Amino acid sequence: MESLNRMATELIDEAIDFAEELTIDVHALEGDAAVLDFGVEVPGAVEAGLLLAEIQTAGLATVQSTMGTVAGAPLTHVELSTDHPALALLCSQKGGWELSTEDFEGLGSGPARALVAEEEIFERVGYRESDDFAVLAVESDRLPDERVAEAVAERTGVPETGVFLPTFATASLTGSVVAAARAAELAVFRLTELGFDPVSVLSANASAPVAPVAGDEETAMARTTDALAYGGEVHLTVDESFDRFDEVASVAATEYDRPLAGVFEDADWEFTELPVELFAPAQVTIDVVGGDTHVVGSTSEDVLAESFGLDGQ
Repeated sequence: MESLNRMATELIDEAIDFAEELTIDVHALEGDAAVLDFGVEVPGAVEAGLLLAEIQTAGLATVQSTMGTVAGAPLTHVELSTDHPALALLCSQKGGWELSTEDFEGLGSGPARALVAEEEIFERVGYRESDDFAVLAVESDRLPDERVAEAVAERTGVPETGVFLPTFATASLTGSVVAAARAAELAVFRLTELGFDPVSVLSANASAPVAPVAGDEETAMARTTDALAYGGEVHLTVDESFDRFDEVASVAATEYDRPLAGVFEDADWEFTELPVELFAPAQVTIDVVGGDTHVVGSTSEDVLAESFGLDGQ
C-alpha cells in the first residue's frame, strides 16, 4: 500500500483537475504550497464535500451521498465505509492538529498528521510515515497564508512545494458534508479511548444527515455535532469482545435531549467542560466475529428537527 499522503495527493490532483466542476478555487502561495478553497470564500458543494472526505481518509474509504428522512423530511445523508478503520479514520481523518499562527486559527485533519505522529493514537495503531507530500485538511473560516504553509512544511519535514491545504469553513455546504462523514471515526475513536485495540476494528460503515448550512461558525458547529450525536448511525465489525461496548454511543439523547447549541452555550463553548461521551454517534451496532452483536444508543429525530429548523416538524 502506498503512503496515506501519496494516496491523498492523487485525490488532490483530481480536485485540481476538476476544480471548476467541483466549485472550488485553487491558490498557489509564495513558496508554491497549494491552498484549495473547498468552502471559505466559495460556498462549498456536496460533491466537493464528498471528495474532501475521501481526501481526509486518504482514499481508504468509500464516501457517497444518499437520501434519507429526519422527522419525515427528506434530507441528504452521507454514507462512509472502510475496511481500514485504524488508518483511514484514526491516522488520517481525525482532527488532531491545532494550527495557530499570529493571525490564523484552524483545525487540521488528514494524512499529514501521520508525518508528525505525535498523537497517542499513532502509537496505539503502530503507524507513522515519511513522504515528500503533506496533505492537511484545514477547518477554518479563513484561508491559510504563507506562514501556515511554512509551519506545516517545517513540522512534517516536507518541502513547501509538496504541501497541500484543502480548506473549508464549518459554516459551508462542504463543512456540513464533511462533518456528516465523521460518524464512523467518532465511534472508532471512542472505542480506543475506552481501551479497545484500534487494530481489532475490521470494518466500519456509517451514515449521518447533512446539517443545513448555518450563518455563523458557532451555530454550524452545534448543528453538525447534533447531526452526529442525535442522528449518526454506525455499524462496526470487530474481531474480539470487550466489556465496554455499551459506552460507545453518544450520551446526548439521554443526558440532554435538546439541540447542543444550548448545551455549548451553557458551557461557554468550553468543550473540555462537557463529557467526552457526548462527541460520538447516536447509535452503534458492533458485530463481534464469531460472537455477539451489540446495539447501543438511539437516534433522536425530534431534536434534529428542532436543531435543523425543519418547518412543520
